[in-house]
Amino acid sequence: MVLTVVIAGLAFSTPREIAFSRLLPAAPALAAAMWPVLPTILLGALCLLVMIGLSFVYTDLGTPYTAAAIVAVTLAAAYASHIRLQREEMLFHVRLVADAAQKVLLRPLPPRIEDVEIESLYLAAQEQARIGGDFYEAADTPYGVRLLIGDVRGKGLSAVGAASAVISCFREAAYDEPDLRGIIHRLETSITRYSAAFPAQDLPERFATALIAEIPHGRGNVRLLNCGHPPPMLVHRGEIRALEPTTPSPPLNLAMLIGDQYCVDTVAFAPGDQLLLYTDGVTETRDRTGEFFPLPDWMRRQGPAPPGELLARLHRDLLHYSGGRLDDDIAALAVRCPNTRTQEHPAYGNS
Repeated sequence: MVLTVVIAGLAFSTPREIAFSRLLPAAPALAAAMWPVLPTILLGALCLLVMIGLSFVYTDLGTPYTAAAIVAVTLAAAYASHIRLQREEMLFHVRLVADAAQKVLLRPLPPRIEDVEIESLYLAAQEQARIGGDFYEAADTPYGVRLLIGDVRGKGLSAVGAASAVISCFREAAYDEPDLRGIIHRLETSITRYSAAFPAQDLPERFATALIAEIPHGRGNVRLLNCGHPPPMLVHRGEIRALEPTTPSPPLNLAMLIGDQYCVDTVAFAPGDQLLLYTDGVTETRDRTGEFFPLPDWMRRQGPAPPGELLARLHRDLLHYSGGRLDDDIAALAVRCPNTRTQEHPAYGNS
């Protein structure tokens, strides 16, 4: 609208040799990118009236040709506006479906399960995507609070199916299996069947890293089974350390190649302690110089913080560190045992 007024003012106030009136068709063309169909047509009609008014001032301005251009551009702009609105509506519905799919696949976690505070973070690397190959889940089972976090090889929508198969299996197995190894065996079977049923041409072997954590009710420790996944970060009595597995366990869908020996580690998890589970998208986030995100140093600078605040800071700092562009999906779980009681804690060990 401002462009139309400016062009009309210049056309009336300058000599006809300059012929600013020939720019009038640009106004409805630009309007199609922002306005609905009817306002675009009305703007084109206004431009046509302006051109007719100019013809009374400058009789040799070539009004018929410019008027024809305004009509043609306005009709094309109205059609373009119609198509744009259709696509925007389609994209809106696609996003609704994607949001619904994410709530099923990565459903919101309760802020507290039994006596454990939990918060989740998920960021998809693929533009316009809501879900990808990283996944997480939490369940309140008879054996304690059980957590799952993992990463399917690949990123974006191509890895969603495998992630869905693993999560769906965990939601059943977490309640049925008394031992973490039993859960992993079932997850291994699930992703193997999925890979056989839906082979990926771009991936000769689909596999997933996974980490299962179990926090038994009232026992002051956490049990970890790490299948090729980045080690979680533990804040224990003010000290930060990465919980590397004592014996490496194979990623999911690779047990037939490198064996199915799984190691479960037990770590002290006292009231006030905090555990950060994450996927490699966090530690492999790069800055402009190619340096990886220094997660251990970042954790040391945070100090005590609720899980929600910790992940909010992580989200903000990852985007700032990467310049707002992520190269991989990111998932994280922050877990805290509230400082409400004191217990004796077993030492770090394996079983």
